[in-house]
Amino acid sequence: MSDRRHISTGSPFEARIGYSRAVIDGDWIFVAGTTGYDYATMTIPDEVNMQCRNALATISAALAEAGASMDDVVRVRYILPDPQDWPKCWPETSKAFENARPAATMFVAGLQEPEMKIEIEVTARFRERDQGGDAPSK
Repeated sequence: MSDRRHISTGSPFEARIGYSRAVIDGDWIFVAGTTGYDYATMTIPDEVNMQCRNALATISAALAEAGASMDDVVRVRYILPDPQDWPKCWPETSKAFENARPAATMFVAGLQEPEMKIEIEVTARFRERDQGGDAPSK
C-alpha cells in the first residue's frame, strides 16, 4: 500500500488537465506549478507582484492541508515569461521564504495563458513525523 496522497485546491485546471495541486509521497510534498489565479473567483490580477502573492497563498494553503508550511520548503522554482518582472516579486518571495531559505531557480519561459506572469513550483519535506508516520508533529 502506498503512502501517497493527493491534494486539490478545487482549481478547474486540475480536473481539466489531470494533475493535483500537491502530492504527498512519504516525507516529501511536491506542489505543482501554481499561477496567480484567485481560485475562489477565478480571476487573476494584472500586476505580477499580486500574481506572485496569490500563487504563494495557494501554495501555502496546499502545504497546510498536507500538514506542512512554507518553512518546510526545500526547493522552489520560479517561471516568468518576462525576466524584467522578476525583481517586482522579490518582496513577496523573500517574505514567504524568510525562514526556509530554499534552494531556488528562476527561469524564463512562456506560460499557458498570456495573462499569466509567474508560475511557482515547490518541493517540501516534513521535518518530523510522529511515531506512526502519518502526520507531521509540530
